[in-house]
Amino acid sequence: MNLITTTRTRHCLLLSTLLLSSSLLSPLAMASTELPGEGIRVQPLQSSLPEETFQTLLVSKLMGRLGYDVQPVQEVDYNVAYASVAQGDGTFLTFNWIPLQDNKYQHAGGDKVFFRQGTYASGAAQGYLIDKQTATQYGITNLGQLKDPKLAALFDGDGDGKADLVGCNPGWGCEEAINHHLDEFGLTATITHKQGNYAALIADTRARLQSGKPVLYYTWTPYWLSSELVPGRDVVWLEVPAGAKDTDSTRLPNGKNYGFAVNTIHIVANKAFTDVNPAAATLFSIVKLPLNDINIQNGLMNKGQNTQADIERHVMAWLKGHEAQVNDWLTQARVAAEQANAAG
Repeated sequence: MNLITTTRTRHCLLLSTLLLSSSLLSPLAMASTELPGEGIRVQPLQSSLPEETFQTLLVSKLMGRLGYDVQPVQEVDYNVAYASVAQGDGTFLTFNWIPLQDNKYQHAGGDKVFFRQGTYASGAAQGYLIDKQTATQYGITNLGQLKDPKLAALFDGDGDGKADLVGCNPGWGCEEAINHHLDEFGLTATITHKQGNYAALIADTRARLQSGKPVLYYTWTPYWLSSELVPGRDVVWLEVPAGAKDTDSTRLPNGKNYGFAVNTIHIVANKAFTDVNPAAATLFSIVKLPLNDINIQNGLMNKGQNTQADIERHVMAWLKGHEAQVNDWLTQARVAAEQANAAG
């Protein structure tokens, strides 16, 4: 009788121990499932262009919901951003343009060091525009017409007789493309690529246009400018000369050729990081942001809602307004982590 009682007691103690262990482990298992990135540091990067903050912060917030320890966004120039992510000093960036930034991507190591799957945003256009009044009055429809010194001089703002083309900050991908066009189209004698702080140069451009003076500038979408200087109403796109090298690849389905292919925008991450973080890799590959949503948010920034708190509010409003989609993304990311753990 004593032996049976002792055995039963031991079995009860063992069972109690197992149940206690299970109850202690269960929350940890749940936390691991819900927060696969818990305790893992993440460093997002972006350029100094404030309008990129929205798209960067949105991904950062999603990473935070997966448990990652997301650091404040660091601003660096584009070349440094690619090099930093390649080396692992930065974790991800959200502004990889294909094909505009192909050289930067490849120069920093390409697919060997970067994870790039899925498309974050699509339909990004870019090109050259002039004010509609001057275009109509002088019949200007093509950038190549500015080989004519008399037409080029219409856009001269500094008195040197050459057209002033407001272009890109040094180090931006579009800088190289614009300089290539001016060389390729034989326009360096009549057009000057004006560079500096793009936002400041565009402010001057808007002031010139409002005072009735001709303007010539480069821009892109998504960016707030085209909601202020509306193509077709205030300004017109210029085509580029036909038959020049590389321009066949930039012709649009409607037959127009503005010198730039329509780009897609991608998230690029450090490959060593995504190799061991399947939740993050999955999120990076499936998250999508409509181009028009970026335009709308950038427009709010241009109207004065441009503080960090403003942009945080814009991001949270977007996430709330797309709650079902967001939850699906997070679920897919968590499942990817679970499957990887099960397989490992």
